[in-house]
Amino acid sequence: MSEPSVMYEASGGVATITLNRPRVLNALNLALSAELAQAAEAAARDAGVWVVVVRGAGRAFCSGMDRTVLSAGDIGEAFFRNWIRALNCLEDMDKLVLGVLHGYSIGGGLQLAVACDVRLATTDAVLGLGATRHGLIPDGSILRLARLVGIGRAKELTLLNDHVTPEAARAMGLVNWVVTPSEIDGAIAGIVDKAFHSSRTATGHAKRLLHESFHRDPRDLIEEMVRAQNECMTSWEMDEANRAWDERRDARFYPPPAHS
Repeated sequence: MSEPSVMYEASGGVATITLNRPRVLNALNLALSAELAQAAEAAARDAGVWVVVVRGAGRAFCSGMDRTVLSAGDIGEAFFRNWIRALNCLEDMDKLVLGVLHGYSIGGGLQLAVACDVRLATTDAVLGLGATRHGLIPDGSILRLARLVGIGRAKELTLLNDHVTPEAARAMGLVNWVVTPSEIDGAIAGIVDKAFHSSRTATGHAKRLLHESFHRDPRDLIEEMVRAQNECMTSWEMDEANRAWDERRDARFYPPPAHS
């Protein structure tokens, strides 16, 4: 029996989704796209998961489309439908999604990272797109990238396909943190701990409203924002936040109380 193209593990409030084609630097094919969508949906459904970490096995995060498969004509609409489903699910779920980029994080790898909420890159990461050089549009980032780095930078990355260093990526807002490979596990743990100190009810609403603010007049969202705030105010997390304030300690929302 062949190994899965994507591995999924959930423990201690964290779901880890690992691209698992290390022999080809986690290049994308139909099976991986389907398994990635399934893993993302599993994490979204799991009430015990508060943070999702997306990683790559072996020497790279993801080297993008498997060009051998593409050249053989074995990439079709089913791949792109799975791909869009997976990335939308990561973007829409009511939990923090962290992309961890190391080694080659190019093409579809960078597109996948852009769909995550925040990105951690190692100093050895190589970042770039490349789709237009292969006759495609970078469908996973084309509707997202300009919001992160501005239209000028997005056009440069998309149309000229230059690689950028992790430090340059951080400077333009493409990644949030850059660490050495030896620091990566500690950095992930620190980000997860911060997420455990943030209300998931508030996190879910905040993610959704931030995305909506790019599509609608922010003032059209005021009533929706008030409804979301009311839900936050009546959540068990607000009770924990108030207790923490009274007890002069930091609020911590994971693990949640049994009655929540």
